[in-house]
Amino acid sequence: MSTSHSGWEAIIGLEVHVQLMTRSKLFSGAATTYGAAPNEQACPVDLALPGTLPVLNREAVRMALRFGLTIDAHINRHSTFERKNYFYPDLPKGYQISQFERPVVGAGVLRFIGGDGRPMSVRITRAHLEEDAGKSVHELLPGHSGVDLNRAGTPLLEVVSEPDLRNAADAAAYFRALWSLVRSIGICDGQLQEGSMRCDANVSVRPRGETELGVRTEIKNINSFRFVEKAINHEIERQIDVLESGGSIRRETRLYDAEKNETRTMRVKESSEDYRYFPDPDLLPLVLDDALIEDVRAAMPELPAARAERFTTTLSLSSTAATSIADDADLSRYFENALKTGAEPRTLANWLINDVSARLNGNELAITQCPVPADSLGKLVSRIGDGTLSSKTAKTVFERLWSDGGDVDAIIDAAGLRQMDDTGALQKLIDELIAANPDQVTQYRAGKTKVLGFFVGQIMQKTKGTANPQSVNELLLKSLLP
Repeated sequence: MSTSHSGWEAIIGLEVHVQLMTRSKLFSGAATTYGAAPNEQACPVDLALPGTLPVLNREAVRMALRFGLTIDAHINRHSTFERKNYFYPDLPKGYQISQFERPVVGAGVLRFIGGDGRPMSVRITRAHLEEDAGKSVHELLPGHSGVDLNRAGTPLLEVVSEPDLRNAADAAAYFRALWSLVRSIGICDGQLQEGSMRCDANVSVRPRGETELGVRTEIKNINSFRFVEKAINHEIERQIDVLESGGSIRRETRLYDAEKNETRTMRVKESSEDYRYFPDPDLLPLVLDDALIEDVRAAMPELPAARAERFTTTLSLSSTAATSIADDADLSRYFENALKTGAEPRTLANWLINDVSARLNGNELAITQCPVPADSLGKLVSRIGDGTLSSKTAKTVFERLWSDGGDVDAIIDAAGLRQMDDTGALQKLIDELIAANPDQVTQYRAGKTKVLGFFVGQIMQKTKGTANPQSVNELLLKSLLP
């Protein structure tokens, strides 16, 4: 929020739709594979053909429980499904099966690191199961709109937060923490570009010091961490400008236009009464017993916070490095696979966070698409540790691995990159260099110690970067003594 608007306070709550990673849909046996041809994965239940009945997906329930246990939420042993009624072309039944009165996951807490590095916690109001709608398609049929029902019936867990957030940076950090968590516990693949997680942001503002909430708007279907922050910041500024100009905020649903960095009206915001919720007569109440809950609890994977703690205590990583790796389940797997080669953990973590991540980001690749296998990176780092490579020549090998693949040792030998640590050969090069550059020797001995860099550079050039820098420095310092 700008300093000119420092007299205002933003109130933010997020509703995040998490697509559960089941093989079939929430109430039918149709597949949920991404990228299928339009309507290829829509069965009679999804199409709402007469006589079809929904059957609840047990694995989706287990995934919802896993999330609830992770955030220490209240688990409702008895929950129900309702029909949420509205009419839209991509909703064949004319209603969506959701949970309203009694969701499977009740109140809990998500703890995370905020936008400014502070530990934070946000209260989770509920996390309820619901089916996704289809998708209206406007670009495939010139002059017409189509409906793709592949997504209809896909299981979602809608995670609703209390309005505990006060700025866009913390909201983006919350969304990222939730993304990291659901991937780590294996209930969502987190592919934002595929719509696996979609965020709706409820935003209002009020004069600082007031306790009454302002009128809120909802920004619909934001699907990136950066856009969450930008959309909320824009909406905060827009609302403040309207109020300071004497206007009033209308309760409405708005869309975020990333190209123009603005929100615009989509429709007037509905209330729960507009949806005419009532219990779905085709589905019995969901009753959970202690045995199922304890079975889910026993199968819980390691959580990001616990993984970061393990990396810090057993591998001596800094808390920053440990958290950076531990927060991404795929990155953690890559890191631990690379460690199996015997690579030094801190050096490996540094390469992963800096060199590897930079190349991945530059090529818009996920770590699962990295062309350098984990064991190859581990072996590369091991060759730095055993003195075979310098940091500089290691980068050359990394470039070869990235572009062409191959074996680390074979690349080193083919390019003649093994680090030169023969003190006799190095001393001979240094003696020749000193004899050929008397002016620089005189400057160094007169106190201009920066000239040492000239000599080091010359030696590294003559050895094509393979000389051991530590040995070069030690021998030069002795040789340059008056």
